[in-house]
Amino acid sequence: MATVELRFSALPEHVRTARLVAAAVARRAGVDEAVLDEVRLAVGEACTRAVGLHQAAGITAPVRVALVEEEKQFSIEVGDEAPRVVPAAVAGGRPGAEDPEAEGEDEMGLAVISGLVDDVEVTADEAGGLIRMSWPTTP
Repeated sequence: MATVELRFSALPEHVRTARLVAAAVARRAGVDEAVLDEVRLAVGEACTRAVGLHQAAGITAPVRVALVEEEKQFSIEVGDEAPRVVPAAVAGGRPGAEDPEAEGEDEMGLAVISGLVDDVEVTADEAGGLIRMSWPTTP
């Protein structure tokens, strides 16, 4: 199992580099050429989401990307350190409610990723979030 790790400052200009690296490593791992655009788009969306979460929360820690080449699949993990808490009240304007506009953008980004990737897993807790995406490879 080969792994490439990438960490970058939570700035939008670094997302392009993450996309290019992900596509290059996916190609080397044996991901079908026809799927590489989907890999690029999904990684770009996941990294953009992580950058936005870091900036909104004022987090200076880097966004983490792990590109994992396994025997029959290629996986990408995009991690952030933006804490997620379940508010006591999630209704209009009450204390602890999340920003509905930010939540809508977050849901849209996840919907785009889910549309591009068949095998996707999203987890989040008070320590941050992780999006894990996988594609099959050919020898």
